[in-house]
Amino acid sequence: MPLIRRAGAATVIALEDGVGTFFRPRQEVFPKASAADWARADALDPGAVTPDGQWLLRFRCFAIRLDSGETVLVDAGIGPAGSPAAAWAPVPGRLPEELAAAAIDRDAVSAVVLTHLHTDHIGWAVVGDGGAARPYFPNARYVLQRAEVAALESPTLAERLLDPLRATNQLHLVDGTTRLGPGVVAVHTPGHTPGHQCVLVESGDETLAVTGDLLVHALQLADPGQPYAYEADPDQARESRLRLLGELARVGGAIATAHLTDAFRAV
Repeated sequence: MPLIRRAGAATVIALEDGVGTFFRPRQEVFPKASAADWARADALDPGAVTPDGQWLLRFRCFAIRLDSGETVLVDAGIGPAGSPAAAWAPVPGRLPEELAAAAIDRDAVSAVVLTHLHTDHIGWAVVGDGGAARPYFPNARYVLQRAEVAALESPTLAERLLDPLRATNQLHLVDGTTRLGPGVVAVHTPGHTPGHQCVLVESGDETLAVTGDLLVHALQLADPGQPYAYEADPDQARESRLRLLGELARVGGAIATAHLTDAFRAV
């Protein structure tokens, strides 16, 4: 059963599309981490390391069910067999089963926020190939930062993902902070990619941040300055992490994470 957390005027539901080990040793992708850093990270998230020292990660999306009746999905997972992530991530994903378990009809999703265009976050956004490609959420606007689309260098990914969304007039490009519903906003957090964004669910006494890949491992929660090999701009990524985590700590916040063992955790 999906994990659920109440935040403001919304219910946030963690949807796990898959779980598996990373395709490179974790010491290679976090090159500046010391043995002491790893010990601290593993104490924070012991479920993220296998007995033989591999990085075990979750692949999550989050549904934000607003009291107004709308449902916003944040990210679209690793996708089905044959998705763009199939070369490295555990597929097929199980998002359709997770949606069913949470009683979410994909036709009722009003917005899909893609935090960024890495393949493990877009897998169920568009399904099918060529002329049969179609948005999996037929009535949703797909929200992307304009900077993310402008920086995309893969013609194949543009053809597979963006062209079908443009054909159905479902691609919604934004610049910076964008309100998605009562108490729910998307904020630009560049660095992991140029147009990376997070989604904040705000209430009077707490903010829950759906973080995408703002941080990908507890190592970056223990030390937000730790660079990750797949960050487009590690310095900018560090600044975005420090800014958002600092704000959450100030107001008494929590994070909803794509890849850590715990879907929700306080900051």
